[in-house]
Amino acid sequence: MDGEMAVTMPGVVGVIGGGRMGAGIAQVFAAGGATVSVVESDDSAVAAARQRIADGLAKAAERGKLAEEPEVVLGRVTVFADLARLSPNADLVVEAVPERAEAKVDVLTRAESVVSENTVLASNTSSLSIAELGAALRGPGRFLGMHFFNPVPASKLVEVVTAPATRESVTGLVRGWVRALGKTDVVVRDSPGFATSRLGVLLGLEAIRMLEEGVADAKAIDDAMELGYRHPMGPLRSTDLVGLDVRLAIAEHLHSTLGERFAPPKLLRDKVAAGELGRKSGRGFYDWS
Repeated sequence: MDGEMAVTMPGVVGVIGGGRMGAGIAQVFAAGGATVSVVESDDSAVAAARQRIADGLAKAAERGKLAEEPEVVLGRVTVFADLARLSPNADLVVEAVPERAEAKVDVLTRAESVVSENTVLASNTSSLSIAELGAALRGPGRFLGMHFFNPVPASKLVEVVTAPATRESVTGLVRGWVRALGKTDVVVRDSPGFATSRLGVLLGLEAIRMLEEGVADAKAIDDAMELGYRHPMGPLRSTDLVGLDVRLAIAEHLHSTLGERFAPPKLLRDKVAAGELGRKSGRGFYDWS
């Protein structure tokens, strides 16, 4: 791998985890021409992930955002439940499992044992330390963060997170792949919450506190940021989209590493305990049913 940033699509991509984020990552790489393998936990999850990708491709086609027929793109995607079936010739493997360090380390170390030494390994984590995750790998120099945003096909940003061990040639290669997807990369140094989660979560937590204190209702708070500051989506609607449980987990991590300004509000904890997780559960700060 050299240090030049060639804007080309990786030929073979593996994605570990076929949830909303993993399915979106698989979709955009397949739409760009890559052969994509998605690894899930069991047969039921395999079927759900494949349907998620198919639905995403159909929506992209409806919006005129797909250069080929959805069936053609889907033909480049394979979903299975055995991580050992990842192609040893993969150019890139992206881990997109839930935001728990032990789960991420488990799949990354297993992937490393399957793929070649030239395969780039990446995590889609939104807040966990890339250096700490990479410390479990034999070759941490080929590992970095590729933080995609939800919904992946429509989002223009990928946060590329580098640890001290990450080789510059790997960073350059990944930045080129991001641009080949038609997205923009921002490179940030590994630190708690990186740039986007740190700022986005802080805004979201303050919006929840304002709601908790009765300053305004959810729509008014979101409208204020959308119309007054030109945010494309208000912080409470954004929290519903991300998932209240996901935002709580990130806030707890940032609270433990960066201090009291990231302490999760009681309202957030109460909603997660009640199963009000946002769009995926049908209710969060808004009714999605």
